[in-house]
Amino acid sequence: MEELVHRLTTLRNRLESGMDRREFLRTVGAGGYAVGVAHFLGVEDFLAADDGEVPIVTALVRDDPDDPSSLQERTRSVPAEWYATVEKAFELNELLARVAFTGYLGSAVVPGDYDSASASVSVGVSSEGKSVPEMIEEFAESVSIDTEGIIRLESMEEGPEFTEPRLIDGLPDELVPSGFACETPSSMATLAPALYHPDANGPLFVTAEHAFKGASNPDGEMLRLPTNGGETLELGTVVRSHPIEDVAVVEPGGEALPSSRIVGPSTARVRGQYTKYGLADLVARGEELEKVGALTGHTTGRIQGIDAVTCFTDDFCRRGQIRWGGEMDLTDGDSGSVSYHPDPDGEDGDVLVAGFNNARTWWPGQSYVWGVSAYRLTERHGYHF
Repeated sequence: MEELVHRLTTLRNRLESGMDRREFLRTVGAGGYAVGVAHFLGVEDFLAADDGEVPIVTALVRDDPDDPSSLQERTRSVPAEWYATVEKAFELNELLARVAFTGYLGSAVVPGDYDSASASVSVGVSSEGKSVPEMIEEFAESVSIDTEGIIRLESMEEGPEFTEPRLIDGLPDELVPSGFACETPSSMATLAPALYHPDANGPLFVTAEHAFKGASNPDGEMLRLPTNGGETLELGTVVRSHPIEDVAVVEPGGEALPSSRIVGPSTARVRGQYTKYGLADLVARGEELEKVGALTGHTTGRIQGIDAVTCFTDDFCRRGQIRWGGEMDLTDGDSGSVSYHPDPDGEDGDVLVAGFNNARTWWPGQSYVWGVSAYRLTERHGYHF
């Protein structure tokens, strides 16, 4: 661990504000680090950036909206000083998760705006835990650490008053949009937009894994779609489940197929997804996320933390999480919905997925929705929206 701290500190000390971009590139390359999602970027991309700026990959976007295999990287140039500070915050967050000191319950990176070129890491500790270790505070340097005490609770508090779930009217074109209720053998959740995988023959249905209550392994369980007309359609069976990410993937088993459309107050079309640095860019610009759940419907909220680690609820920690909105933006039955943001370069109604909503806070002092980021699903399992 001391070697890790030394290696990160050495790189951080060399990432000075105003560094020539050629030297910046050599420094990061020598340290073995990716810049943003840098394996997408070549040397010429870096050298083409204006002085004082570096390019980052903000999103993976379909060149052809109807072809999910046509993903292209979208880049933008950001201030080098902001990038260096946010990168330091990501490194610090990773260090916190690896050390997992006594009382550590999770942490998240909160990028500042571009003018401030700042970033902080919010750390949750249990009431019986210790403070952040001194060696980590020394490593933090320009990145502030905000520590919040969290009381462990055994049960979830009541959510918003129950409302009737949003049921789909029917399937005129056999394509199932997201934002409506779906049924498992034991529960109800929200259907997400179509998910894709290189090894799959086509689009996949997806919802929250925890909706399959009581099943130690939900593989083979049926997912159904109730309709306003009283009919219940069988969508298919679970072919892959990922309990840490809280995702259940369903292969279509009939004529109904997953759609990349989200039906809310208006209909949105998923065109791709944000990267980790794309989310950081949204935070820096003060942008909000949206979601459409089967119970609470359409809501919006600001992003409270990215690249988060969540250890509140299980014997394991969940990484690559996103925190946004407030606890009233999600309730039982909304799990499986996605958070998204309008595609700034797309057609009217095009959106990019930020993350997959799994739960809300139920402990005092914090209020947000949390779930796995889309980029984490891609990095870990190869899926993309």
